[in-house]
Amino acid sequence: MASESPTLGALIRSLRSRQGWTLKEMSVKSGIPVSTLSKVEHGQLTLTYDKLYQLSQKLGMRMSELFAEEEQEVEAPVTARRSLGDLASAVRVETPNYDYHYLCAELRRKRMIPVIARIRAKSVKQFGQLVHHSGEEFTYVLKGAVVLHSEFYDPVVLREGQSIYFDSSMGHAYLIPEGCDEAEVLTVMSSDDEEQMQSIMSTHSHAEGVGAAAPAKPRKRTSKT
Repeated sequence: MASESPTLGALIRSLRSRQGWTLKEMSVKSGIPVSTLSKVEHGQLTLTYDKLYQLSQKLGMRMSELFAEEEQEVEAPVTARRSLGDLASAVRVETPNYDYHYLCAELRRKRMIPVIARIRAKSVKQFGQLVHHSGEEFTYVLKGAVVLHSEFYDPVVLREGQSIYFDSSMGHAYLIPEGCDEAEVLTVMSSDDEEQMQSIMSTHSHAEGVGAAAPAKPRKRTSKT
């Protein structure tokens, strides 16, 4: 016997559940009031095409994805792939705000993007526009300290040995706090595939006005005036 077609409310609730969002968080992301989303989920209200289109655009999805039911879990095949990384073989992107080293860059379609980053900017004014990119982000402070500014939270200071995990579609910026000369972090960003990795690298580069990434080369210490 065929199962009944799911309602729009059930699909929206399922989507929100998969993303781990509260109604308030989904409201902030979509621009649709909490009360409206709640009524939709409970079958008390529907959404016009315009509202559905707005929802998909704000959430960075295709319209078809809004109507996709949760897929049955399929056991992932063992690929046995691996990649050894170090700074010498990393892809380096140097910007006014960060000096990035993308580790294990030759591995395609990976779901995590590991980066060693040296923080440069010391103020929000110096940093400029906050960075947004899809996925989630984990950062661990290796040296010094950093201040994480984000779109919906007060700035937080992270010192050596401390870490943070957050939604990286939220605008964010890492700065060096007052009294700290240098900071270095290990950041791991989520990624679905190679295309998203290139998108994140491009986001970082273009947001800070630099060119394309290039493989890292041995560096000589030089002084800058």
